[in-house]
Amino acid sequence: MLLTRPPLYIIRLTMPNQETLYHAANRVATITLNRPDKLNAWTAVMEREVRAAMGEAEHDENVRVIVLTGAGRGFCAGADMSLLSTVAEKGLDEARRAQAVQPASSGGEGTRTDFQKKYSYFPSLTKPVIAAINGPVVGLGLVIALYCDLRLASDAARFSTAFARRGLIAEYGMAWMLPRLVGHANALDLLLSARMIDASEALRMGLVNQVHPQESFLEGVQKYVADLASSVSPRSLRVIKRQAYDAMFQTLAESFESSEQEMLASLQSEDFREGVAHFIEKRAPVFTGK
Repeated sequence: MLLTRPPLYIIRLTMPNQETLYHAANRVATITLNRPDKLNAWTAVMEREVRAAMGEAEHDENVRVIVLTGAGRGFCAGADMSLLSTVAEKGLDEARRAQAVQPASSGGEGTRTDFQKKYSYFPSLTKPVIAAINGPVVGLGLVIALYCDLRLASDAARFSTAFARRGLIAEYGMAWMLPRLVGHANALDLLLSARMIDASEALRMGLVNQVHPQESFLEGVQKYVADLASSVSPRSLRVIKRQAYDAMFQTLAESFESSEQEMLASLQSEDFREGVAHFIEKRAPVFTGK
């Protein structure tokens, strides 16, 4: 599934990948997990390609928003079961290789090491990462969705942690991230029971930000990301995203002091001058991100 409109311009149409697609147009980069026959079950190849695509979008000055979605009827059904079977058969050494933490692409100097781990690097990117959850998202797929900044879901989406039903645990920092999104009690419910929930319950918990009917899901996602890409300051997006993740580790006083410094810097920016000018002149903004 590619989130596209009739293009104003096209940055890069496709990268020659095996298990993902990359498409960039109208300031939005879309990364599509592309194993639809396997409900986009996660593999080592997919991991490498997603990381490379995230880096491509991060460093492209024409891209302002990144969308991660799945081809076909699923977002990501978790780790490929054939890989889990191999780990179960070959034991601890194979498990250690599968769990090995790789260096992640950085959002820049000063980025917390917390957000440089194997799957936790999305918050280190300076651009918003939006999960467009078009169908089932389970296990490792849910971990990946949690590290996106926002989650927009189809009403056909289904969610499960799955780990406890496979004899596994809350992996890759899920026990830290999930309670921050849905609260301690809801997180324990989802982790301990590993039950499947639908999109409406996910919305009620705060696991997703929006739910759209399946027939208009693509249109709803396009509308939201197009607004982010064209109507708000890229500089503001960059700074606010960093503030929100830094605040997870700060006291109120530290967050307050940091925001005062950032406000002084923003008042001297080109985007602030444009933000005032386009409002007064009643026209569409032309932000530069500076």
